Amino acid sequence: MSFLPNRHRSVAIAAMTLLVTPAMAWGAEKTGMSSEGVFVLEIILLLLVGRGLGELLERFGQPAVMGQLIAGILLGPSLLGWLWPEGERVVFSGDASQKSMINAVAQLGVLMLLLLTGMETDLKLVRRVGRACFSISAAGVAVPFVIGFAAAQFMPATLLAPGGERIVAGLFLGTALSISSVKIVAMVVREMNFMRRDLGQTIVSSAIIEDTIGWVIIAITIGIATHGRVEVSSLAFTILGVAAFMAFSFTLGRRIVFDAIRWTNDNFHSEYAVVTIILAIMGAMALITDLIGVHTVLGAFVAGILVGESPILSRHIEGQLRGVITALFMPVFFGVAGLSTDLTVLVDPQLALLTVALVAIASIGKFAGAFIGAELAGMSRAEGIAVGCGMNARGSTEVIVASIGLSIGVLSHNLFTMIVTMAVITTLAMPPTLRWALGRLSIGEAEKKRLEREEVDQRGFIANLERLLVVVDEGVVGRFAAYLAGVVGAGKPMTVLHASGESEAEPDEAAHLDEIERGAEEGREAALQADQEPAREAPVTRRRHEAPLSAEAVAKEARKGYGVLLIGLGRAVTSKGSFSHRLNDIAGAFDGPLCLVLKPAGAGRQMPRLGPGSGKILVPVNGTSVARRGAELALAIAAVTGAPVKMLYVARVGRDEPRDTVSHRRREAVLKDIVELADRYGVEIETAIRSRAAAADAIARQAGRRVALIVMGVARRPGDELIFGETTSDVLQRCPCPVMLISDARLRRDDEGREAGRSISG
Repeated sequence: MSFLPNRHRSVAIAAMTLLVTPAMAWGAEKTGMSSEGVFVLEIILLLLVGRGLGELLERFGQPAVMGQLIAGILLGPSLLGWLWPEGERVVFSGDASQKSMINAVAQLGVLMLLLLTGMETDLKLVRRVGRACFSISAAGVAVPFVIGFAAAQFMPATLLAPGGERIVAGLFLGTALSISSVKIVAMVVREMNFMRRDLGQTIVSSAIIEDTIGWVIIAITIGIATHGRVEVSSLAFTILGVAAFMAFSFTLGRRIVFDAIRWTNDNFHSEYAVVTIILAIMGAMALITDLIGVHTVLGAFVAGILVGESPILSRHIEGQLRGVITALFMPVFFGVAGLSTDLTVLVDPQLALLTVALVAIASIGKFAGAFIGAELAGMSRAEGIAVGCGMNARGSTEVIVASIGLSIGVLSHNLFTMIVTMAVITTLAMPPTLRWALGRLSIGEAEKKRLEREEVDQRGFIANLERLLVVVDEGVVGRFAAYLAGVVGAGKPMTVLHASGESEAEPDEAAHLDEIERGAEEGREAALQADQEPAREAPVTRRRHEAPLSAEAVAKEARKGYGVLLIGLGRAVTSKGSFSHRLNDIAGAFDGPLCLVLKPAGAGRQMPRLGPGSGKILVPVNGTSVARRGAELALAIAAVTGAPVKMLYVARVGRDEPRDTVSHRRREAVLKDIVELADRYGVEIETAIRSRAAAADAIARQAGRRVALIVMGVARRPGDELIFGETTSDVLQRCPCPVMLISDARLRRDDEGREAGRSISG
C-alpha cells in the first residue's frame, strides 16, 4: 500500500482491521476457545480496531481517542451485534465471569488514564495565566451543570436506572455536561500552534481547572450515590473527607511523593523502578479516596498531579509510563465503553430526539458558560467565541464519567448511550470550530516578544536541564563552582559529591551547600527584579562516600540520570594546559555534557566576584552548537550576577576572510542569534570579531583586558583521555583568569569526532 497517499492508506488500514474482526469471530466460534483465549482475542480486537480507526481520525484532524471509542461501538451491539449477533456473543460474551476479565482491565485503565491526565495537568500554567481562567472555568462549569441538573428533573422516568434517584442522576448528568477534556483541548490548541499563545494557555488552563472541579464533584456525587439517597450527614462526611484529602495531598503528601520518587531513583538499580513506585503511589491514593467513601478516580488524578510536579520525573520516565497507558489501557478502556453503547436504541424516535436535545443543551450550555466567563474576565468578543468553542470538547473525560455512572447503577444503559453519543458529537465538532475561531485572532506586540523568548528557550541547553550532578572540592575553585551551580541550576534538583582537594584548605562539605543556596537565592532575586516568576526551591542532595572520590562512585551516581556533570577541582590544570589524572578519571565516568570550572596555572589564587562592577565574562563564539551552548551558559550567569559580557567571534586562520561575502553573512547570522539569546536573558552584550588571528591568540589578547571569567563551549574528543583540542589547551596555558568549559556529550565514533572538531576548541 506504499503507493497510496497517506490519508487513503489510513482508510485502507482501518478497513482491513474491521474486516479482520469477522474472521477472528468465526474462528473463535468454530474452535471453541477457552475463556483465556477469548479474553486475549477481545484485547487484540480492541487494540487493532481502536488503533486503526484512531489513526484514520487523526489524519482527518480528529482526536485518536475518539477512534478507540468508535471501535468499541462498532464491535458491540451497535454494528457487529446488529449484523451478526452470534459472532458478537462469542467474542464479547455475555457471561458474567468472562465480562469481569475485560472489565478489570478497563477499570485499571480508568485509574491509569486519570494518572496520566493528572501528570499532564500543568498547575504552573494555571498560576501563570491568572484570573481569566478561573472566571471561565467557574462559569463554564456552573452554567452547563445547572442546565444538565435541571434537564434530568424533567427527563422520562424510563431513562433512570432501576431504583435510581433522580437527584443523583441529575448530578451525574450535570457533571457530564460541564467537564471539558483537557487532552482534546490541548491537542487542538497545540496543533494550531497556539499552546504558547496567551489565549491558548487560557483555554488549556480553564480546561485543567474544570477537570479538577469536575472530579471533585464526581467524587462527592459517588459518595452520595453509594448511600442511595441524599443524606446531610453522609454528604457532610464526604465533603469534609475530600477537603481533608486534597489539603493533605498538596502539603505533606506532595513532599512524600517527591521524596519517594527521588529515593527510588537514587537507590534502586533494577529497571523501571520509578515507574513501579509511581503506580504504587497511584494505588495508595486511590485506596485512600475509596476509604473515605468516594471513587478511586479522584485519588489517581491527584496522584498524577503530584507525580507530574516531581522535580525528579525525567522525560524518559514519563515517556515509559505514557507508552504503556496509551498503547494498552486507553484502547481497552474506551473500547469497553463503546461496547456498552447500543446505538440501535436511537431507532426509537423519542430517544433520538432526546439525544439531539441533549447535544444541543450540552453545546449551548457549555459555550454560553465559557463565553460569559470570558466576558467577565474582560476578554474580547472574538476571544470569548474561541474560548466557548474550545471548552465544548468532552471526549475521554465524559466517557469516564458516564462509565462510572453506569458501573455503580446511577445511569441506565439508554442514558449512558445518549451521553456517549453526545460526547462523540461534541468532541468531533470542536476541532474545526476551534480552528476557525483561533484563525481569526491576531497577535499583540508584547505576546510576540514573549513567544520569541520561549522559542529561544526551546532550543536552549540551560532551560531544558532537568538535574545536575556536581563534583567539587573544599578549595576556592570548588566553592566558586558550587556557587555557579546554584546560579545555573536554580529550581533544578542536584546532587553534590565532595572530592578532597587543596591541602591548605579546611574540609567543609556543608560550605558547598551554602554556596549553592547563595547562587540560587541570587537567581530568585534577579528573576523578581526582571518581573519573572522565580524558580521554586529544588532539593539538593549531598551524597556521602569513602574518600577519596573514585571514578566508580561518580559512574554509579551518574547512572541515576543527570543532564550535566559540573566539576570544580583545584590544581586540575597543568602548566602545559592539560588536565590532571583526577579530573580525567572523574570526567571519564560521565558520558553526558561536562561543565568544568578551572583555574589555569597562571591565574591568581582567588576566584572572581562577578557583578556589575566586576571584570567581563569573555565568551568566544564561532557558530557551532557547542559555542552557542557556552554563550547561553555565560548569559545565564550574567543575568543573575549582573556581570558585563563580551562576545568574541573567532575563526581559524584562512577559513574566514573579511572580504568573503559568505563568511560575512555567516558572522552576522551568528551574532544575530547571540543577540537574540542575550535579549532572552535580558543581558546587554558587547560584540567583537577577530578572524585574522588564530583563535587562541585572539582569546588570550582579550583575556588581558579586565576579563574576570572565560566561558567556552568546547567539543569533547573521543577516547579515554579528556581532550578538547589545541585551542582550549592554549587558552588554559596562556590566560590569566579562570575558565569555564561546557562540552557536549562523549563522542565515540571517529566521524562524530571529526564533525565535533569544527569548534573553538579545535
